[in-house]
Amino acid sequence: MTKIAVVRADITKLEVDCVVNAANNSLLGGGGVDGAIHAAAGSGLLEECRGLGGCETGRAKITGGYNLPAKYVIHTVGPVWQGGQAGEADLLASCYRECFRLAVENRIASIAFPAISCGVYGFPVDKACEIAMRETVSFLSAKNNVNKVIFACFNETVEKELRENLP
Repeated sequence: MTKIAVVRADITKLEVDCVVNAANNSLLGGGGVDGAIHAAAGSGLLEECRGLGGCETGRAKITGGYNLPAKYVIHTVGPVWQGGQAGEADLLASCYRECFRLAVENRIASIAFPAISCGVYGFPVDKACEIAMRETVSFLSAKNNVNKVIFACFNETVEKELRENLP
């Protein structure tokens, strides 16, 4: 049975097959969830990321989880909000599709997402949560190996918006 869960939690402590990192283009760590994941995973994550050559906005790359409870980290680069006329919605949707593609390719059964682009990248939370849930429901409607998708919320606003978008 496929399940979607919305929880207020520290994504670095979740016992899932994979956590998603809302990364920057360098993949070498940064602020917010990116910095937290790199800190919790340890230096091995940074070393592996150095060999990946960065990542384009809307795309994703996978690494090991190192010191995290998760076996894998999928790094995706969300768009910086520029007012909504620069393809931001399509790029954010692509982030989710790319993460799910890598989850299928790597036989990941459980995956946890942060609120991609909702921090310093400034994507409006209501729009970002609608896109996240739409892409997740669409992905889960097809038969695949993923049976649990968790949205790890960093605040009440994100949690509320995601719950309002649950099917």
